[in-house]
Formats: sequence, C-alpha cells, structure tokens
Amino acid sequence: MTRKYYAVKKGRQTGIYTSWPECQKMVSGFPGAVYRSFVDRSAAVNWLHSDQELRPHQANEQLQLKLDERSFAQQAPNTTSRPTILLYTDGGSRNHGNQLGQHVKNDDKAAWAYLIERRGHQYTGTDGEFGATNNKMELTALLTALQTIKAYHWQDELISATLDSHYVLDPITKGWLYSWQRRDWKTSTGKPVANKALWQEMLKILPQFTHLHFKWTKGHADNLGNNIVDELLNTTMDKMGE
Repeated sequence: MTRKYYAVKKGRQTGIYTSWPECQKMVSGFPGAVYRSFVDRSAAVNWLHSDQELRPHQANEQLQLKLDERSFAQQAPNTTSRPTILLYTDGGSRNHGNQLGQHVKNDDKAAWAYLIERRGHQYTGTDGEFGATNNKMELTALLTALQTIKAYHWQDELISATLDSHYVLDPITKGWLYSWQRRDWKTSTGKPVANKALWQEMLKILPQFTHLHFKWTKGHADNLGNNIVDELLNTTMDKMGE
C-alpha cells in the first residue's frame, strides 16, 4: 500500500501526519479546517508552507458529508476512487401505543441491521432487543458492522458507509465525539451523553479505519441498500416474541 502524508494547514495542530486517524483528530469538527493528502512527503511540506488553498472547507452539513466522499481520490491517488466496500446500516423500533415524548416501553420491539457489499459478495447481520430506542439500534448497527469489517481485516480498504441517521452521522462527521470525550461525556448543555458505552466503543474503532467515508440518504426512499437493511430489521422485529 502506498504511504500517504497528510498536511494540516489549519486545525487543532498544524503539521505533517502519516495516518488519516492522526490527521482526522486535528481537523474533524475544527471550524475552517484546511488539509490535504500527498504520496510524497516533500510535496506535503511544500504545500504546508505555501499560500495555496487558504480557503477553509465549508462547514455546511451537506457539504461536510460530500467532502468526506470526495476525499476518496485525494487519499488514494494511485488507486481507483471507487470504494471496494459499500456499507449500509439501519436501526428501528416499534413503540406501540406510546405518546409523543414518552419513553420506550420494556416490551417494545427494536432491531438493527447491516449490509456489507464487497467484490460481488454480500454480508448481512441483524438482531433485536426489547425496550431499546431507535437511536441505540442505529448506533449498534454501525458499530457492529465496523467490528465485522475489522474482523475480516478489511479496515484499510476504501469504504463508503450510507446511513439515514443524523443521530449517528453528526457526532462522527462534525467531531462531536471528541468534544464529548473532552467534557467527560457530557453534551454542550451539560447533559450526559446517551448511549455512552456505545459511543466510547465507536471512538475506539473509528481511528482503525484508513479510508472510511460517510454519506446520508433519506430513509424509506429509493436507496436500495438502505431499503434492504430496513427490511432486514423489520423481519427481525416480526419474529421477536414468536
């Protein structure tokens, strides 16, 4: 695999980094971050000390997600920019008889599912839990999928993960995870972070992926992968309690 160098011109700490996880910690969630990847260290150093690309990346939510997708080619210039792994995850719950704002009941069904597509093969996983929230299932789906990919030793491949959950996407793509960690797992308003244990596991596993990029899709629409995982988790809930 070609070695890459990541130059951070504007971030938490400027400089040259030799892995994307190191670079990501410096730029993820940093307002106006400016950074770029190279296959040659001298080119990275020259760019770092030049006056090129002083404009910050736009922080708009949609642009942030598109930026992650666009960086496939930037981070792997000597390979095809097409991801070798397509990942879809989803979570859901059935809160029967609940009023808006009420907590999930102990006998409410919930489930998660993932779909991994790699080199013409599909790998799926799904499971259910009573009394879990939709958010917990969304988070569990992605975490379990990443653990599965790592178990196959595919974590250095180009991976495009498509989700319909801003609850999961925003903390990852906007750098909130690092802010929560610095505040001892409190939100910006001082409230405890929900699903703390799962988020802590997510924070541990994300840096182990070299080229993991995220895309948002509208749920229950025309994205085939998203529809497949939605069907999987609903089938799981249908079978719960049989």
